Amino acid sequence: MLDTPLVPADTDTVFDCRPVPQLLWILALLAGSAVRAAEGNGTPVSADGLQGKVLAGYQGWFNCEGDGAQRGWFHWSKGGKALGPGAAKIDLWPDMTELGPSERFPTGFRHADGRTAEVFSSYNRQTVLRHFEWMRQYGIDGAFVQRFLVDVQGEAGRRHNDAVLDHCREGALRSGRVYSLMYDLSGLGADQIQKGIDDWKRLRSDLKLTSDPRYLRHRGKPLVTVWGVGFNDHRRYTLPECRRLVESLQSDGCAVMLGVPTYWRELKRDSVSDPALHELLRLADVISPWTVGRYRDPEQARRHGESVTGPDLAWCTAAHVDYLPVVFPGFSWHNMQGGPSDDIPRKKGQFLWSQFLAVQRAGLRSAYVAMFDEVDEGTAIFKVTGDVPVDPTATFLGLEGLPPDFYLRLTGAGGRLLRGELPPTPAVPVLTGP
Repeated sequence: MLDTPLVPADTDTVFDCRPVPQLLWILALLAGSAVRAAEGNGTPVSADGLQGKVLAGYQGWFNCEGDGAQRGWFHWSKGGKALGPGAAKIDLWPDMTELGPSERFPTGFRHADGRTAEVFSSYNRQTVLRHFEWMRQYGIDGAFVQRFLVDVQGEAGRRHNDAVLDHCREGALRSGRVYSLMYDLSGLGADQIQKGIDDWKRLRSDLKLTSDPRYLRHRGKPLVTVWGVGFNDHRRYTLPECRRLVESLQSDGCAVMLGVPTYWRELKRDSVSDPALHELLRLADVISPWTVGRYRDPEQARRHGESVTGPDLAWCTAAHVDYLPVVFPGFSWHNMQGGPSDDIPRKKGQFLWSQFLAVQRAGLRSAYVAMFDEVDEGTAIFKVTGDVPVDPTATFLGLEGLPPDFYLRLTGAGGRLLRGELPPTPAVPVLTGP
């Protein structure tokens, strides 16, 4: 996700990385998937509806030299450079402790003790399966799999995105999680919406995407998200073009969620001022406002829940549209954009927990967590490390002394809070196990 933050005024198994023919592994795994998912963390997550679910955005956009995707160090480094001192694009460093030899890619960075720093590739099947297993282990219900339309127009980008989607499908089936496709329109030019329509038709007809038992449905229909509708940051595509994509997806039997600006209801600040946006939103099945960067501490998060989320929900209820709030653990894109390091501090989980509390107080029972693996912008909830490389040209964040899996645990606790399985206490839960 390309965030546009606003500061508020106030034993290793080696797997082939290439896509596996979908029907083969679906048939092979169906019989055993429920058994696997039941081991250790309950039965498989229901694929019917958003209610009671916490879903994380899954970027899956990381490549490494030598991973087979032929995209170099995509999203790890700046300007196509080899990942090393002076080229880092990320603010968080992934914890590689559990990853096997086939999942590790050496970089030009070194840790303080001289060890070569390593990262992973989203093109690697085993790594994506591992990420979905973490979701199962920590009680996260599944993922919105990101798909940037500008990235799938070229052969290499489409091949990578198809491979990651394929890995996510298998990961969801093995782990008993759910997944849903999220189209991100960021960077899309004018008159290019047809590319999204064509891409969806290919995924559904050729790859049989929505035939998966783990594909998320909303009110009985496969849910597809169109993210990036109505932002006022000079996007070249138009609201009528977005409406065309929405209507095409709905005519194909899909439910559509729209990722919209925080201030969509009032048509101000990060939103276009065009009333046509409201006409489009009334067509949607679900609205999900993007709130990353719109508040900066627990008190602002609480006030946002009262002054924005509450009225948003009332608008949606009157329009018969469902509502999915976004929460995030913190924010930092210093190495990518040159802004402040640790721009929105995590406060040892207090910031994220305050947002779960605000969602619960608003009467909502579901949330979209941004993001599972977003180390570029410091919003990742998966396992990251405080044992970061040493580099005078970059600043890498740690986790304030917390264990690598802390935010996976806290996100799972957030889901239990929203389902009424944990009391709404102001203090961050003390999490001692999955």
